[in-house]
Amino acid sequence: MFGSRIGWLITATLTIVSLGSNMQSAKAQDNYNNYTFSVDYNTFVTFDPTFRPDLGIIRATIKGESTKPAPYGLDFFLSDDYGKLEPIENPSINKYTFNSNPSVFGLEDELAFSDRYYGGANELFGKASDSAEVNFAEGFIKGGGTITIFGGTGLFQNATGTITFTEQDQLNTSGTPSQGLAKLNFTLQTPQKVPEPTATTSLIGIGLIGASLVISRRYKKSSLSRIIN
Repeated sequence: MFGSRIGWLITATLTIVSLGSNMQSAKAQDNYNNYTFSVDYNTFVTFDPTFRPDLGIIRATIKGESTKPAPYGLDFFLSDDYGKLEPIENPSINKYTFNSNPSVFGLEDELAFSDRYYGGANELFGKASDSAEVNFAEGFIKGGGTITIFGGTGLFQNATGTITFTEQDQLNTSGTPSQGLAKLNFTLQTPQKVPEPTATTSLIGIGLIGASLVISRRYKKSSLSRIIN
């Protein structure tokens, strides 16, 4: 009887510990810091049409400066992309598909780019996929797309999420950057740090202390009974 009760107690203790560990694991998976905000940036766009004219592929560099202090210090961005010219339907309009991954356009030996959003200790890194049209008749560049976030620093360490944007720039054909405005919408999440080992260790300790106290009491009672008898 004594042995069976102790066995039951140890089993129950281990079950509680297991449940506690599972609960902590589930909590860690479900806990994220969420960030949703918007920023307007003044933009400076440079195209390099000499990159691969044989394939209809250009290089694009876009620099951004926030129109006012941005949340979390993200006052600047830098974006480098490859752009593929789409079939021309209107001679006065060139449409491009842009991507930071050169393999999308069959450029296997070129450098893969990424977007950087920065200004202080907090930074974000992402991969761009977007499109734009260059309207030579009306003198503007208009486009938009999505940046997929894959990491960061500071508050945004291990960040994931997306940035959607629209942009319009005044076309400058003199060789200097075309200037305009981009509106960016950030939807981000970062994992919270949950002290799983500490919580689990404490639970195990409580369970073992409880078990040892019961065992000690049972042993003393059994010893006293033998002495009396």
